[in-house]
Amino acid sequence: MIQINKKGKVILAGAGPGDPDLISLKALKYLQTADVILTDRLVSPILIEQYARKEAEVIYVGKQCSKGIWTPQSDINELIVEFALQGKLVLRLKGGDATLFSNVLDELQAVKKHEIPYEIIPGISAAFGAAAYTGIPLTARGFSRGVRFLTLYDLDKVGSHQWQDWATTEDTLVFYMSGQRLDFLTKQLLKQEISLEKGLAVVQQATTPNQKTNVFSFEAIQSKSLPEFEFVPTLLIIGKVVNLHEQYAWFTEKNIVESYFDNHKNSYKNAV
Repeated sequence: MIQINKKGKVILAGAGPGDPDLISLKALKYLQTADVILTDRLVSPILIEQYARKEAEVIYVGKQCSKGIWTPQSDINELIVEFALQGKLVLRLKGGDATLFSNVLDELQAVKKHEIPYEIIPGISAAFGAAAYTGIPLTARGFSRGVRFLTLYDLDKVGSHQWQDWATTEDTLVFYMSGQRLDFLTKQLLKQEISLEKGLAVVQQATTPNQKTNVFSFEAIQSKSLPEFEFVPTLLIIGKVVNLHEQYAWFTEKNIVESYFDNHKNSYKNAV
């Protein structure tokens, strides 16, 4: 039995990258007992439909700019605190992991300010889900000894020295929330003479039935323009490890685009 005090309790939990079976057992137990669930749009609806208790109040606080859906983080913080101060068990359910490229710090500061008990439960991040479901090891002997998790959210702070470092490193690079800057990203890396032996994987909606993977070599895209991938969850994997995809991919994808350049009409830009 999960115990809560008169102030209630807040659980900040990762729900995994999309496949509902990838949620942790601990997060699932809280999902089944929470009084209030604040959930992201990237959390599988199956989890809520099948496992949330019927009496739970479910509030969708996702952010989807392409559809004009936007819940300010300050509103989310207020909801968390409001319900917890009512003595309720509040589950803040996030897509992927609870601490990686999320606004968990804002939420921690809010509950800490009001002295509300809390827990943080890790989840499988999109990077690990995408790597596993595309057969691309993020590290592998002879290919990469390290991995970096990045985002192009604040381009103003990315200087030439940073682009050079990214282009020349032997680490695998994983870019979150950067699909809309794909063409810009590849051109900057080519400008800094990234090895043409490296590959680029664009993975959309990883671990879900709608997962789609496009793989490019930097040699092939030197004179090409790549599409934008703005409206669906998109992850970019860059490095020599991408060359392992063809050999080890095991997950069957629907409507795989064999080559973007040969199937231009199948651009995913308008996907929802």
